[in-house]
Amino acid sequence: MHHPGLGSFPATRLRRNRQHPWLRAIVAETVLTPADLLWPLFVHDHATAVPIAAMPGVERLPIDGVVRAAAEAARLGIPAIALFPATDPQRKTADGAHAVDPENLVCRTVRAVRRETGDAVGIVCDVALDPYTTHGHDGLLVDGRIVNDETVEVLCRQSLTLAEAGCHVVAPSDMMDGRVGAIRTALDAAGRHDVGILSYAAKYASAFYGPFRDAVGSNASLGTAAKLGVSDKKTYQMDTANTLESLREVALDIAEGADMVMVKPAGTALDIIHRVKTTFGMPTLAYQVSGEYAMIRAAAANGWLDGDKAALESVLVIKRAGADAVLTYFAPQLARALTARG
Repeated sequence: MHHPGLGSFPATRLRRNRQHPWLRAIVAETVLTPADLLWPLFVHDHATAVPIAAMPGVERLPIDGVVRAAAEAARLGIPAIALFPATDPQRKTADGAHAVDPENLVCRTVRAVRRETGDAVGIVCDVALDPYTTHGHDGLLVDGRIVNDETVEVLCRQSLTLAEAGCHVVAPSDMMDGRVGAIRTALDAAGRHDVGILSYAAKYASAFYGPFRDAVGSNASLGTAAKLGVSDKKTYQMDTANTLESLREVALDIAEGADMVMVKPAGTALDIIHRVKTTFGMPTLAYQVSGEYAMIRAAAANGWLDGDKAALESVLVIKRAGADAVLTYFAPQLARALTARG
């Protein structure tokens, strides 16, 4: 019997290729592996791990905990970790000077990880001032506004400090104009041609960053900044309403020397990921941010959805949109599950 409307042609039944797990695997258009995952880690200057209330299952780790996590990443086939510090408030200043201290928490962590894992696991280090400033902003705050060029000068020094500590990739997440080119110039002038730049090229001013800011302690600092009339980051992070602007941002960062580009947050920017990848053909990463992680965890804890399946699906569709790799707090969980699948 022919399918109605197809005349004399045999019926096209797409369900035939969905009948068995092995058949679905053969025709799958997108495949997720541990190599597609980067693992963001929070480090603090304490002897024990401390759970992050807004991110169940995620902890602020001591340096030796990060070293163990990096070794686990290597075992699981996760290619890189991304480090974010919860800086002691006593170390924070209006100018974020601790960001360029070679003995700061991140630098000590990088050196410890490199001693343990060498080049087996990539180390990606955030370049921005928000973990180090009393006002919680990514740049320098002068007379009630975030100044661009003065901030870029500090970001260059921060990048050099991280490079000397041993990080493989610096990842400017600050969204200052011109910082990629300036950082590339500074690294090259110092003979650090080997250090890559992962630019947060399309980073939106999102409501989904809240748990992250709790984790690194910048939420409280932003409360201080609110008294100065700069409580949000909308003067430098992108407007969620915009698409074409993201392509301009990415084009500029590529021209300035970015080796890879980032879209953030991933789940609410699948269209941007797709357009960036198809337009530029550049290595394109996406960050499944803290709020996205927390929503899935909270819903799972309440029995509203299957957390494991939701985590896997959420990351798979980010890759389907065009991401070459995904920064996700689900990385170790997904890597174990994917490895168990074979």
